Amino acid sequence: MTEIPVKAPKKVKEKRQTPQERLEAMRYNHMMYGPTEGELKMTPKKVDYGASFLKHPKFQSLMTAFKNGTSFKFDITADGHVFTIATDGSHISFNDKVLCYSRPLNKHEDNLILDRTSLIQHQTKDPVIHLIFAVLRSFPELDSPQLQYQHHRLYLGNDALESSYVEQSSNPLMGAYKHNKVHERIRK
Repeated sequence: MTEIPVKAPKKVKEKRQTPQERLEAMRYNHMMYGPTEGELKMTPKKVDYGASFLKHPKFQSLMTAFKNGTSFKFDITADGHVFTIATDGSHISFNDKVLCYSRPLNKHEDNLILDRTSLIQHQTKDPVIHLIFAVLRSFPELDSPQLQYQHHRLYLGNDALESSYVEQSSNPLMGAYKHNKVHERIRK
């Protein structure tokens, strides 16, 4: 007699954990027991302030106009709002609020000064922070600026910008930069 061949039994596959189930299990374990020794804590993402502006052609045109003493204006959109950045050659403004300005130092150089009150008002807006750091980084003549940004506050050196100056009217001087402004000769 011929025997009917019997099929081999199917292997039972182990059920694998889905990524969602794994994340839920990790959350539960972290909540109950904390991280294990081998797990690394997530490092905070380092933000390169001003990098988004530095290579942009409109920002480069703005800085050229600022150094040449001419005017330039452009709009940016951030968080669904439209902001205007402009210069008239002596100051850089954000939505018609002066952020930094220049004062003549000598025939070839100007001093770059930050407007403290405007910076304090706008220190929680990302476009302002990126703009200020881009302006500071676009002047190679300036020493490494002491301006820092941490926890949504601006710091000048080790002190917060609000408390770094005793006089309320003083604005921080960032340093001198070379300009290309044409000065007219006074003829008598």
